Amino acid sequence: MSQFLQVFLSGLATGSIYALVAIGFTLVWQAAQTVNFAQGEFVVLPAFFVLVGVHLLHLPLWMAVALALLLSLLVLGVLFKKLVVEPILPSGGISLIIATMALGILLKESIKEFYGAEAQPFPALVPQDPINLLGATVSMQDIMNLVISLGIVVLLTLFLNRTRTGRCMQATAQNPAVAEILGVDVKRMVLYTFLINAALAALASFLITPVYLAKFSNGETLGVIAFIAAIVGGFNQIRGALAGGLLIGVLDNLTATYVTAEYRAALPLVLLIAIILLRPQGLLGTSEGRTV
Repeated sequence: MSQFLQVFLSGLATGSIYALVAIGFTLVWQAAQTVNFAQGEFVVLPAFFVLVGVHLLHLPLWMAVALALLLSLLVLGVLFKKLVVEPILPSGGISLIIATMALGILLKESIKEFYGAEAQPFPALVPQDPINLLGATVSMQDIMNLVISLGIVVLLTLFLNRTRTGRCMQATAQNPAVAEILGVDVKRMVLYTFLINAALAALASFLITPVYLAKFSNGETLGVIAFIAAIVGGFNQIRGALAGGLLIGVLDNLTATYVTAEYRAALPLVLLIAIILLRPQGLLGTSEGRTV
């Protein structure tokens, strides 16, 4: 039982990171009706911003993290919207999807050229000491990852549902034309959405990189799994992205521990196929689309 609890909690911790990245897919979809296939690289880049701050600029860790967050908001939020999304969006969703694929390759190769292909150790932001929880030995990193990620999701949900700005953002996602008629500043709401996505990507980067090290290719696997998590849970629902991320994280750990680690990489794909065949809108998703 203690082993099961340990595996389960570790899976929840990893799944909560997938959920943060999956929510980014959902937010960009709601804002621009497109899929950002550079989302995995969006999670990789902030970690290297921190390493540049610590190693090249010789900043304290907290200051390097703050600088990385600001750069992420600028590069992954504002510049991504202004230089990639806005010019290409009128050409159609397919063009923008291809552009995000190209952006992902550009970011990955730029990181590789600037910082090297070798994995780099990343400073932990929380204590690494293991703790005993109901007989299971769990790392403090996993517990904090789970608590912080779920806390951020709860705060984001409250912001979207309980504040005027959040409701305006939801109105923009559902029907931008009507929202604009009702006086909503649609462009500002879309910008807020991209900034939130950038902040979530930076947070996921800070939480997961101490576990997996900083490597230019990390975004490939992370992006694919988070994309599948968003589809499994429901691509148009934040709660669906959360459910999909947690489910994949837990099933992945259980499969690797009690079945075989050889097929753990195939598990998300099997789950994706099952969802597409049985419930195409996802576990918690709806079949409603945005009206333009």
